[in-house]
Amino acid sequence: MNEAGRQPITLPVASVRAELPAAWREFIRFCRDLRHGEIERLSIQDGLPVLAETIKRKVKFTGDH
Repeated sequence: MNEAGRQPITLPVASVRAELPAAWREFIRFCRDLRHGEIERLSIQDGLPVLAETIKRKVKFTGDH
């Protein structure tokens, strides 16, 4: 399916935590903590993320630390 054919899914904010499986919540938390980087290969099983095989973390040296 191409990007143009995808329809966004909207859920009420209160129901997102209750309905989102724990594996997706953990994956979202991982992405948030990663901040910058790439996930080259993500394994999905039964509609749930199970393994990120290769992860690269990018560090920017911009001098504003």
